[in-house]
Amino acid sequence: MDHESEDPVPPAPLDPTGLRAWFGEIDIYLFDQLLRGRIRPGASVLDAGCGGGRNLVYLLRAGFPVHAIDRSPEAVDRVRALAAELAPGLPPGNFRVAAVEAIPFTDASFEVVVSSAVLHFARDEEHFRGMLGEMWRVLRPGGLLFVRLASLIGLEDRVEPVQGRRYRLPDGSERFLVDEAMLLALTAELGATLADPIKTTNVQNLRCMTTWCLSRPGGIS
Repeated sequence: MDHESEDPVPPAPLDPTGLRAWFGEIDIYLFDQLLRGRIRPGASVLDAGCGGGRNLVYLLRAGFPVHAIDRSPEAVDRVRALAAELAPGLPPGNFRVAAVEAIPFTDASFEVVVSSAVLHFARDEEHFRGMLGEMWRVLRPGGLLFVRLASLIGLEDRVEPVQGRRYRLPDGSERFLVDEAMLLALTAELGATLADPIKTTNVQNLRCMTTWCLSRPGGIS
């Protein structure tokens, strides 16, 4: 028999149900940070503006000391229930009702702070800076700040100014929008370094979502 003529055996298909059970609906760019070892096993993590916990499923399953805040009591209740199922050893006090601009944890408490689709809800630049400053305050030296937010990048001529840095997007929503110059200026102001180049995804010219990852100097490499 000519073995070279045989059709190769196709790989077994991935089980989407199993993947969802392990990873939930994690932000793909946060998943990328996990794959590249930026979020090390056992690192203390704060999800600042956690919503229903879409980014926490794997972290809880994998035994990370997870903390989370949200201004919605209903969202925090859902995350507490999720944690009780996936990581019953974590105390309920890890999950608190709080605003991002008033994080109820001490300075340098976390090795990783996650902010996914939160900062673009800022009322104005003062509110934006308040949220960013609090997340930076609780991040340890050597830590990673992961931010995913709407931006002007790639949509400059398609948005309608509302007030200050608030704009109406082509998808009809109103958001506080940053641009590359602002993100680079804030990086320098914080004394941070970019863990990755700033990356932006254009969603059919309806909105643009930017990933901004910062490393805080210091700590043990």
